[in-house]
Amino acid sequence: MNDDISSLLVRVEGIVQGVGFRAFLTMAAARNRLDGWVRNRSDGSVEALVSGPTKAVEDFVAAATQGPHGARVKVVDLHNSEPPVEKGFQQRP
Repeated sequence: MNDDISSLLVRVEGIVQGVGFRAFLTMAAARNRLDGWVRNRSDGSVEALVSGPTKAVEDFVAAATQGPHGARVKVVDLHNSEPPVEKGFQQRP
């Protein structure tokens, strides 16, 4: 088992607000037992900080590239990041 920990800042652009995207990513994070948060940005994108085992983070990113029904993902930007201070995953406004 590979237990390397990855922390990524994930920014998703497209039709990603008003379609349940944050709830969708919150469920993906819970399924993979990841720490972090997700929030809408004023520019219409969705941003998430996610941290956990590398394979689980990769699964989360794969979910972010798909999105929920009704979403249209155009761009997914990934940046290495420091892990979040809090444990668990929060859906922020």
